[in-house]
Amino acid sequence: MFSAVVLAAGFSSRMEGRHKLLLPLGGEPAVRRVVRAIVAAQPQEVVVVTGFNAPAVCEALDGLDVRFQNNAHYCEGQMTSVATGVGALQKPCDAVMICLADQVLIETADYRDLVKAFALLPYGSILVPMFRGTRGNPVIFAASYAAEIVSGALNPGCRKLIAEHGDKVSIHEASDDRFCADMDTPADYARMVARIGPEAG
Repeated sequence: MFSAVVLAAGFSSRMEGRHKLLLPLGGEPAVRRVVRAIVAAQPQEVVVVTGFNAPAVCEALDGLDVRFQNNAHYCEGQMTSVATGVGALQKPCDAVMICLADQVLIETADYRDLVKAFALLPYGSILVPMFRGTRGNPVIFAASYAAEIVSGALNPGCRKLIAEHGDKVSIHEASDDRFCADMDTPADYARMVARIGPEAG
C-alpha cells in the first residue's frame, strides 16, 4: 500500500510569467493531467501540496479524489513542501511516493510499475528512477522514513541522496525518459505539447 504526495507549490519562475501547472495539455491543465494519472494508480491517499496561486491549482483539480495541504513556507524551497505533504498523510501505508506536478508524460502504468519495483526491494529502502544515468522522479521511500523527512533530517529530493545514503537507496532503471522529463521553461512546454499530441496546448 502506498500514498502519494504531489508537489504543486512552486513559482514557475522560469516559465516567463505563466503558471506552468495551469498550461493546457491534451485539453486539460497540466496539473490535472498529472494528478489524474496518480489517482488512477490507486494510492491509499493523495495529498497535493499547494503554495503559489493555490486557489487556481485547487480549482484545476476540482472533482479529483485528493486532499490539499497548503505550505505557508513554499518560498523557502521544495523540501518544505515535501515535509508538509508527508506530515499531512493520514492513512496507514507501506510507502510514500513524492510526485512532481509538472511531470506530464508519466502515465498511470508508470506509477504502478514503480510501486511494483519498490515492493521487491529490501525493507526500509528508497527507490529512485533513473534513465541512462539521469536521475528522475518520483522517489518512493518506506513509510518508516516519514518522521525523518518531516523533521528535515532526510531529503528524498536531494541530488546528493544517492551518494550520501547509498546503503538505503536503490535505483530503478527506467526504459523511457518520462521519469526524467519535467516542464520548467517555455521550450520544455513546447516539447511536451509535441509529444502529447495535437490536442495539447
